[in-house]
Amino acid sequence: MKAGAPGGNSPPAELCAHAALHEFYPAAPGDAAAAIGFAAAAAALAAGDRFILWVCEDIARDDPVRLHPSGLAALGLDPARHVLVRARSVPDVLRAGVEAARCGALGAAVIEVRGEARQLDLTASRRLSLAAQASGVPVLMVRLAAHPVSSAAWTRWLVRSAPSRALAADAPGCPAYDLTLLRHRGGVAAGAWRMEWDRDRRCFEERTSGGGAPLSRGVVSVPADRPPATETGLRRAV
Repeated sequence: MKAGAPGGNSPPAELCAHAALHEFYPAAPGDAAAAIGFAAAAAALAAGDRFILWVCEDIARDDPVRLHPSGLAALGLDPARHVLVRARSVPDVLRAGVEAARCGALGAAVIEVRGEARQLDLTASRRLSLAAQASGVPVLMVRLAAHPVSSAAWTRWLVRSAPSRALAADAPGCPAYDLTLLRHRGGVAAGAWRMEWDRDRRCFEERTSGGGAPLSRGVVSVPADRPPATETGLRRAV
């Protein structure tokens, strides 16, 4: 991690801080907001006091589930440290993403791609991964309405929203996520975690199910016929 969290880092957060390309897929269309929210929090944790550049297609402005300043503030994140770039097409998104990945002054870059983008092939993902490794900037890619496919990503994740635990006086609980590690090029075994994001301490904490054993366990790959997932603006930079 470039910036350590006050309460210690979770395994998913540690893996996603690696200076390489990391992919996040919603497990179902309804989990798109969870994938965006987790990527936003993970990027902020990796970036520390530096800026985050978020690239997406211009069509995202019409989607009810998208990156938004109020959503970032609700997560305890500073919208002023996010620069949003809206590109006209997937190729433009990827070009902007590579330039962001090459910029060592950034704390992290997030690339949001919607649909089964044929332009995002193995060559394109390798270009992003190599740029991230060279600059030291973690690159998090959120794949909405797409099936998990082979790529040069260092890690590949499936994200589901999880029920929050109510706080004292039945106050709303912390955002919770069920994360499944599908692929790790460094050899880390596939597994699953239930994580909560503490907006006040700005850190992830692993949560056990019902006070029992942690959720970490072996998993199987997502079937190719799983229905595609679909869904967080900020300072405009185009």
